Amino acid sequence: MLDYDSEEVDAFLQEALYKTTQALSVDELIALVLATGEAGVKGMALLDSANTGTFGNPEITEVNLGVRNNPAILISGHDLSDLKELLEQTKGTGVDVYTHSEMLPANYYPELKKYDNLVGNYGNAWWKQKEEFESFNGPILMTTNCIVPPKDSYKDRIYTTGSAGFPGCKHIPGEAGSTKDFTEIIEHAKKCASPTQIEEGTIVGGFAHNQVLALADQIVEAVKTGAIKKFVVMAGCDGRQKGRNYYTDFAKALPKEAVILTAGCAKYKYNKLNLGDINGIPRVLDAGQCNDSYSLAVIAMKLQEVFGLEDINDLPLVFNIAWYEQKAVIVLLALLFLGVKNIHLGPTLPAFLSPNVAKVLVENFGIAGIGTVEDDIELFFS
Repeated sequence: MLDYDSEEVDAFLQEALYKTTQALSVDELIALVLATGEAGVKGMALLDSANTGTFGNPEITEVNLGVRNNPAILISGHDLSDLKELLEQTKGTGVDVYTHSEMLPANYYPELKKYDNLVGNYGNAWWKQKEEFESFNGPILMTTNCIVPPKDSYKDRIYTTGSAGFPGCKHIPGEAGSTKDFTEIIEHAKKCASPTQIEEGTIVGGFAHNQVLALADQIVEAVKTGAIKKFVVMAGCDGRQKGRNYYTDFAKALPKEAVILTAGCAKYKYNKLNLGDINGIPRVLDAGQCNDSYSLAVIAMKLQEVFGLEDINDLPLVFNIAWYEQKAVIVLLALLFLGVKNIHLGPTLPAFLSPNVAKVLVENFGIAGIGTVEDDIELFFS
């Protein structure tokens, strides 16, 4: 959508698809999987360049959780270019715009937060949308995946665009490079009541790699003095299963000297907890959307360089990632390519892992599941 491309990544996609038709040995397949991780790093780096080159580098931002009394549009999904166009077209109309779920990190970008009609974030992760879309009162624009089949009570307020769509919901057309016409959804918003407030206060985010590296001296000093003893990567996806409350309980149980690095909607399990800060550094550092897991890898590699470590696994860094769907595979493979080992995935391991593949992951990369909160705290911090 932002017109960035990589011939190298495109060529690898073709090569990898061709190789799946060949009779490869286990060692050859592992090499291909790691090469896929390498392409994943390049793909996420390209998207990072596209987003920051277009909208500026994310910066530390307090995001409003409350509402105003104006009619409004809620935008969900991942597509920042759709949000930019919507903000431009709603400017001066009296219609506010709120982000939802994975669109929360849009509030951190300078080119988007400069709009007065971008009010803040409404609601939580994708799986709570039935209740939150009901109370929002205005129309909702879905820009990518994560649509839950809508209730009839608000189905006429759901609009889709880009690759998103749902039977019976209005679709706003427009290809990459074209200007989309959001007139219909804006006019619809004007006829609706303002959002019902479901939260108040603010949350802080904007800790992508450029911002965190600007704080590098402060962070290194905190590590050297023992104020920060460990970084815990808790990226990934949220979901409605009760077992995912593990991540809320785990965040609460972390030692006060631990800092959470997060990206993706898994953050909604703990980003509104009052976990405080360490010497002014918040204990939850939100890098952004699921694809912004790339930022977490960049931060880890920079810390490895700063501390002069030969192996990234020697960092005071643990990975406890919430798994949900196949899209996250490329993030996992990217981490494996970068040499990261002993990643823990939960609440259950991916269902598509055959016993043989699981064995390879455990033996070669130390992949493991999760246990109880108490056992895992003991494992990571003993």
